[in-house]
Amino acid sequence: MRCPYCGAPVVFKSADGIYRDNSNNTMLYVCARYPACDAYVRTHPGTTIPVGEMANGQLRELRRTAHRYFDQLHQAGYMSKKEAYRWLAATISATLSQAHIGYLGEYYCRQVIFRSKAFLEARGVCIMNREEMSA
Repeated sequence: MRCPYCGAPVVFKSADGIYRDNSNNTMLYVCARYPACDAYVRTHPGTTIPVGEMANGQLRELRRTAHRYFDQLHQAGYMSKKEAYRWLAATISATLSQAHIGYLGEYYCRQVIFRSKAFLEARGVCIMNREEMSA
C-alpha cells in the first residue's frame, strides 16, 4: 500500500506516539514519512482491517466534524441509527455499504456537515460550535 498523499510506503504499527492515549492498543496504517506526511488510518480493534481510508490531519478533522453533526441526527431522536445511515447514503449518493464517513473526502464531508446542520436547524435544534461539541 502507498500513501495517497506522498506516495511513500505505508506501515502497520501501534498508535503509540501518534495518539496521546493508546491504552486501547490501537493499530494504524501510517505513512512511512510520518510525521512529515501525517496520513494514517486506524484499524478495527484486533484486526488489520482499516476503518476507512488514509487521511491527513485536515481531512481527519473534517471527518470528525462531519461525524459530530451526523451523530446528532440519531442521538437527538430524529431518526434511528439505521435511518441515519440511509440518509447518509442518499446524501453522498452511495450504497448503504459505502455510507461511512471514514471513506469520505473533503467535498462529501462538507456536504454531510452542511446537510446535517440544515436538517437540525429546520427542526429548531441549537447547533453547537466545535468547542461545545467536543466537551
